[in-house]
Amino acid sequence: MIALENNIFFSSETNDMDLDLIYAFIKNSYWGESRTLEEQKKALENTINFGLFHNRTQIAYARVMTDKVFFAYLLDVFVIEAYQGKGHSKLLINKILNFPELKDVDKWMLATKDAHKLYEKFGFNTVKNPEKLMEKLSQRAKIIYE
Repeated sequence: MIALENNIFFSSETNDMDLDLIYAFIKNSYWGESRTLEEQKKALENTINFGLFHNRTQIAYARVMTDKVFFAYLLDVFVIEAYQGKGHSKLLINKILNFPELKDVDKWMLATKDAHKLYEKFGFNTVKNPEKLMEKLSQRAKIIYE
């Protein structure tokens, strides 16, 4: 863990992540209510994980799927309720976008239902040519994303 400010720490070490907290938060989100603990654990193991911690207790989380050169997809971003509205999401996203292994990635994407203003502060925009994008959704994904 790296000390940032006011007893806030940053980590990209999977072992530092609190799987139970992550799963509980995401299970209660609009995008993750159908996930199982086993699925969340597998997702955590197969992506780069980032967390913010207050006195070593996790308060925020995000993960990135990437090839570390051309493309990165930001997922599962959250700050627990007691710490929301205090700049922690901005701090976390800034640390992720400037993470040494990711800072030169050509294209970043994400999906959000309600946080467009936050991500616009970091240069994210609506897709300019959505007709170029394609997707294949499972039945479960159709419930979440359609």
